Amino acid sequence: MASKTTLNAKNLEALGAVRLAQLLIEVSTGNAAAKRKLRLALAGAQSPREAAREITKRLTSIARARSFITWKNRKALVTDLETQRRAIVEQIASADPDEALALMWRFMALASPVFERCDDSSGTVIGIFHQACADLGQLGTRIYLSVFVEP
Repeated sequence: MASKTTLNAKNLEALGAVRLAQLLIEVSTGNAAAKRKLRLALAGAQSPREAAREITKRLTSIARARSFITWKNRKALVTDLETQRRAIVEQIASADPDEALALMWRFMALASPVFERCDDSSGTVIGIFHQACADLGQLGTRIYLSVFVEP
């Protein structure tokens, strides 16, 4: 049996919403990735449209970036890309498949600008785009079936 100081969901729930919110603000201070993730969660709690707006802003920011991504900060890029991809699939697709499909196409358009700025000799970054391609196919199939097969 886990002790009451073990980091798990049950023990953290016992702290209560107010204390958890304070801790999240404290932990995310100075951590842009954590702040983006929290903003995305807040937007998703409002509506899928708000989450889509946050995702769109982030994809635009990634597309506009020009700095080279070294091996030291590639992990942050990978985490950011994966967060955006998963948000499209997990938060947007169930509520608005058309919007999710549009966002996934926009995500895929990041491939060229991202690969121009980083060395992906490990294959990690391209793996995310391969998964996004599979997600794109699943979203397209879902929309096709809902329009032409299940009217």
